[in-house]
Amino acid sequence: MNRLKTKDRARILSVLCEGMGVNATCRITGASKNTVLKLLADVGEACALYQDRVMTGLALKRIECDEIWSFVGMKQKNVPVELAGVFGLGDIYTWTAIDADTKLVPCWHVGTRGIDSARCFISDLASRLDGRVQLTTDGHKAYLNAVEEAFGQDIDFAQLVKLYGNEGQTAQDARRYSPAQCTGAEKKRITGNPDMENVSTSYVERQNLTMRMHMRRFTRLTNAFSKKLENHMHAISLYFMFYNFCKIHKTLRVTPAMEAGIADHVWDLEEVVMMADTNV
Repeated sequence: MNRLKTKDRARILSVLCEGMGVNATCRITGASKNTVLKLLADVGEACALYQDRVMTGLALKRIECDEIWSFVGMKQKNVPVELAGVFGLGDIYTWTAIDADTKLVPCWHVGTRGIDSARCFISDLASRLDGRVQLTTDGHKAYLNAVEEAFGQDIDFAQLVKLYGNEGQTAQDARRYSPAQCTGAEKKRITGNPDMENVSTSYVERQNLTMRMHMRRFTRLTNAFSKKLENHMHAISLYFMFYNFCKIHKTLRVTPAMEAGIADHVWDLEEVVMMADTNV
């Protein structure tokens, strides 16, 4: 079986991680579409397994959580009636958590925006943390029960509820994803004794922007959306491996994984490829 050299596969991953779509990656690297998608699947699976294994016992202190919207296959409004409610077609939400100090993303979850996905995500987050943390989320009600079930009273939890106004926004603006005007924000203490000065979702919202910049399938108003749920999840796993272990954070001057103490060097993408080869 013919296989590209490690450096050639690393080059393909580099192009994907810098925000190119699959077709653009094929044009730039000269690789076939099947080759790119097969590499994405193999490496994405390995990245998910590796991060699942090492992201444990984390001594993080200030966690922010949010959900980012995307879609697979087609927009929700175009899903046929007979396929309505089938997960993996239409709206998909990626739940993410980030530590405000180390900038590490300890876990994520791909699902719906409902309570079941919230419980799965928050339960996974709780299992990876060592010690009491301060948690901030937006005002999404699904977090309330999920956090209580996963942490009980052993957490300092607050929500930042943003207030929006629709003045001046037309129906056409809404279709073009123009955000409503934010007229204010309200901090609410939910559990424990959170430091209200540190109640913020700024880091996780900035992380959402970084995701859209580094994964073409998350870019709005393009035809580069995910066609299959599996490839969508592989791309997310690869991205977080790149973000946590390979990309030097400008304010930290090291990678988030190094700052959190779970890596001792900056990974390069050839190491990521070799990790997939050995199924580490």
